[in-house]
Amino acid sequence: MTSLMNVAKPEWREFFERFSSALSGSQAEVEVASLDLGDQIVAEWIPLQGITYDTADDLLDVSFDRLTHLIRHPRDIVIEERPEGVSSVAIALRDGSRQVIRLKQPLMVPATAGPRA
Repeated sequence: MTSLMNVAKPEWREFFERFSSALSGSQAEVEVASLDLGDQIVAEWIPLQGITYDTADDLLDVSFDRLTHLIRHPRDIVIEERPEGVSSVAIALRDGSRQVIRLKQPLMVPATAGPRA
């Protein structure tokens, strides 16, 4: 069964740190969808190095083996999760467009470490 989970903005940085720590040769693609451009694949099944969220610049930095894809001013982030792990990350932007990072194989993301002292 597939479930969708909205990741709250205060959790973005930590979520992507945990997500990136679990990557090990994972391949991904990025699809950009907007009314102006339609749907376009901007990266197709290449090794994903990591994703970081920069709070100062309100920017997601998606690092691949051969390129970096920047997503400016994300509004909402929703992950699609299967029993095997996270299969995609959908990012809605302020301008109404959407970008989806799909993983070739689902990724088990480590749980949060719990409350910090």
